[in-house]
Amino acid sequence: MPNLPTTPSRRTALATLLGLAGLCASGAAPAAEPPINTLKNSSLFSSRTDTAINGYDTVAYFTVGKPVKGLDNLAFEWKGAKWKFASAANLELFKANPDKYAPQYGGYCAYGVTQGYLVKVDPEQFTVREGKLYLNYDADVQAKWQKDIPGYISSANQKFPQLLQK
Repeated sequence: MPNLPTTPSRRTALATLLGLAGLCASGAAPAAEPPINTLKNSSLFSSRTDTAINGYDTVAYFTVGKPVKGLDNLAFEWKGAKWKFASAANLELFKANPDKYAPQYGGYCAYGVTQGYLVKVDPEQFTVREGKLYLNYDADVQAKWQKDIPGYISSANQKFPQLLQK
C-alpha cells in the first residue's frame, strides 16, 4: 500500500484518484460507506458492483481453506450485497449463520482499516484466525498484516465503526 497522505484534502484527492474510498471527483462530501465491500478489483480505478468479495465464496475459506469463485445461480442477498457460493451446501451454511462466515470489517482490507481506509481486496490474500476471515488489498499488504495480526485486529476493531460514517 502506498504511503498515504495525512491531510484531509490530500487524502480525499488520493482516494478519488485511486478509487480507495469511492469519493466523487467534485470534492463533494462522501456518503457513508456501505457496510459490505462491493468494490471491484479489476483496475487501478475501483468501481462498485453488487457482489461481495468479487464473487468469491466466503464459506469456502473455512471449509476448504482457500478462495473459490462462487456461482451466479448460487447467490444470496445479505446486508445490501450479493454473496455467491461454490456449492448449495455452502449457501445453506451461510444462510444459517452469515455472521460466522462473512469477512471482518465488511470485507474491506483489514490492514487498510488499521490505516483509516476502506479499500478493495484481493480475495487471494486472506487469513482465517480464531474462526474469523480477514481479507487484504494485495500480497505486500498481506505480508505487513502477518507481522502483527493481533495488534492490527485490535486497531481495526476500534477504527472500523467510524470509517463507515465517513
